[in-house]
Amino acid sequence: MNETHTEPTQNRATKVSRLLVSQSRPVDEKSPYFDLASKYDIQVEFRPFIQIQGISFKDFRKQKVNILDHTAIIFTSRNAIDHFFRLCQEGRVEVPADMKYFCISEQTANYLQKYIVIRKRKIFTGTKTAAELFDLIKKHKSEKFLFPCSNIRRNDIPEFMDTSGLHFTEAVIYETVATDLTDLDIHSFDIIAFFSPSGIASLLSNFPDFEQNGTRMAAFGPTTAKAITEAGLHLDIEAPLPNAPSMTGALELYIKKVNG
Repeated sequence: MNETHTEPTQNRATKVSRLLVSQSRPVDEKSPYFDLASKYDIQVEFRPFIQIQGISFKDFRKQKVNILDHTAIIFTSRNAIDHFFRLCQEGRVEVPADMKYFCISEQTANYLQKYIVIRKRKIFTGTKTAAELFDLIKKHKSEKFLFPCSNIRRNDIPEFMDTSGLHFTEAVIYETVATDLTDLDIHSFDIIAFFSPSGIASLLSNFPDFEQNGTRMAAFGPTTAKAITEAGLHLDIEAPLPNAPSMTGALELYIKKVNG
């Protein structure tokens, strides 16, 4: 496996002038990315490498999942909520008032009010992680749980439900797919910042003959870092770090070092 660095290696310590962030441009003009651009006189561009694509109700039916066979739904994201209720509308499925909702965070739970009157529904809320939600689920073992999710998801919830012997159905309702990036001059950037393994897959899908050469790779999180090295690429910048908990913090440490 390639060696991981935030400290630049000698042969890759060239000055940074262009940074590509594989996410949408921040709405907030006070974003630390703009501070980074101004402070070090670099050009920062934003381009999402992946996009969410909902599946049709016709394709959903091929999974042979009947929403109304379930008494509880597990939501882990706003995307899951949006596409679940979209499918219900397309399929003319009226979700009963006594349906229970188990949400991974309060923020996710609050988002439900876009579709239902939450004060009249049974909503159970975790704090941030799936592990915290499990304690709530254990108290409702008689429920028939539906887990609407993406084609790319973590294994923790399915594994927990399976080992706990709970009635559980997983349904893919949206997909994470690669964005078309072929208009980009990918080699014109000194650093590309990634936030998920899907971003790496998108890079290689759009540029199958991609050679890294002097392009430096930044990764947020261990799974993203692993995806970079497993793709045979050199990982130059890894976040979070004890002294740089954010991607912008880790980037600044690197850029400060190489740009002087």
